[in-house]
Amino acid sequence: MKSQGSSSDKNCKVSFRKKLLIIDSDLGVEDVERLKFLCIGLVPNKKLEKSSSASDVFEHLLAEDLLSEGDSFFLAELLYIIGQKKLLQYLNYTEEKVEQLLPIQGKVSLFRNLLYELSQGIDSEDLKNMIFLLNDSLPKTEMTSLSFLALLEKQDKIDEDNLTCLEDLCEMVVPKFLRNIEKYKREKAAQIVTPPVDKEAESLYQGEEELVSQTDIKTFLEALPEESWQGKHARSNEILTGVFQWLGFTVHIYNDVTKGEMEEVLQKEKCNPAHADGDCFVFCILTHGEDGAVYSSDEALIPIREIMSHFTALQCPGLAEKPKLFFIQACQGEKIQLSKSIEADALNPEQAPTSLQDSIPVEADFLLGLATVPGYVSFRHVEEGSWYIQSLCNHLKVLVPREEDILSILTAVNDDVSRRVDKEGTKKQMPQPAFTLRKKLVFPVPLDALSL
Repeated sequence: MKSQGSSSDKNCKVSFRKKLLIIDSDLGVEDVERLKFLCIGLVPNKKLEKSSSASDVFEHLLAEDLLSEGDSFFLAELLYIIGQKKLLQYLNYTEEKVEQLLPIQGKVSLFRNLLYELSQGIDSEDLKNMIFLLNDSLPKTEMTSLSFLALLEKQDKIDEDNLTCLEDLCEMVVPKFLRNIEKYKREKAAQIVTPPVDKEAESLYQGEEELVSQTDIKTFLEALPEESWQGKHARSNEILTGVFQWLGFTVHIYNDVTKGEMEEVLQKEKCNPAHADGDCFVFCILTHGEDGAVYSSDEALIPIREIMSHFTALQCPGLAEKPKLFFIQACQGEKIQLSKSIEADALNPEQAPTSLQDSIPVEADFLLGLATVPGYVSFRHVEEGSWYIQSLCNHLKVLVPREEDILSILTAVNDDVSRRVDKEGTKKQMPQPAFTLRKKLVFPVPLDALSL
C-alpha cells in the first residue's frame, strides 16, 4: 500500500508539471520578462537573470516554496497581472476567484504592481525621452520599459519609499502617471497606519426593510495553559485587536484567564451597562480546546455553550435582540503530529464529536464561528498566527468596505482556510460557523477605507 501511495504522489507531481509545461508553451518572450520583473524581491536576482523561459521561472518558484500543487495561487496572481487570464484554468482558478483572493493572498507588492502598471503605459517615445533625461547614468544598451524601471531600482534611484526620481521623470514626460503614484502612496500609507483605539463607528444589523444604528462593544478573551499568551497567540491577538479597533469596536483584553477569572469576566460583561447603548457584541477566545469546549489557563475545561449562555436575553437584557458573535480559535478534536512551523491548539479528547449547533443557546441573534469542525484540530503558523484568525481578519478588511454581510465573509473565510495546507501538503483545516441570526449583519465601512 505504501508503494502505491508513493506512485500516486509521483503521478500527481508529474501531472502538475505537465500543466506548468502547457502554461510555458503559451507564454512568449515578453511574458517571461514580465514574470521575471514581478518576481523581483521574491526570487534571487541572479536566478531571475539566468531564466530564459517561463519554465525556468516556475522552477525557481518551486524551489522558493512560492509554488506547489497544493498552493498555486502566486502563479495565478502572476498570470492574472500579465493578462494571461485564459491560462488560469490550468491552475483551477477563474478570473473572478483570483480577483477575490488578491487582496488577501497576493504576494506581489504595491510597489512592484505600481512599476508594472507604469511600464505598460510607457510607450517607445516616452521611454526614449526618459532615457535621454538620465542618459549620463545609464548604460548604452537597448532597454524596454520594464528593464528601464528595473535598472532604476537596481541603481537605487527608486524604491518603495523613494519615488522622487520617478515622479520627476513622469512630470516631464507623462504627467498623467503622477495620479498612479499618488494612489500608490495612499494605499501604502493605509497598510501601515493603525486606527486609533477611540475611533467611533456604527454597525448595521440589516433585515429586509430594517437598518439599526449601532455602537459596537467587543470583549476579547485569552486563555492559554502552561505558557503566556504572548508566546503562542501574540500575532493573532495583535491582528484581531487592530482589525476590530479599525471597525470601531471598544476592545477589552483578558490574558491567561483561569476558570474563576473567566466567570468573573463573564459576569462583568453580561452586566456591562454600556450594552444599553450598543447593539452588537463580539467575544473572541484564543486557547486550547476539545470538542465543544475550551480550556482556561488552569486547564479547566469550559463548555462553549456555558460561556454563550451568559448573554441570552434573560441573562443579559442589554443585548436582547442584538447580534452576539463568538469567534473561537481552538482545536475541537485530537492533537496530531505536525510539521515544524505548524502547531495544534488541542489536548487529546476521548469523547465523540458533538454537533456544533449544540453549543449555541436556543435563542435568536447568536453566531458561533469555530476555527475547525468538531472533532478536528486547528493550525497556527508560529510567526504569522492561526490560519483562521489570519483569514477572518483579512476578509473583514477586504469585504467590509464592499458592504458584505458577516455570513458572506465567513463563507469566504471557509473557502480560504480550506485551501491552505502545510508544507508537506498533508494537513488541512475547515472552519465552521453556526448561527441563529434573524437579519443580515453588515459592519459599516470605516472612514479611512472610504478615503482610499
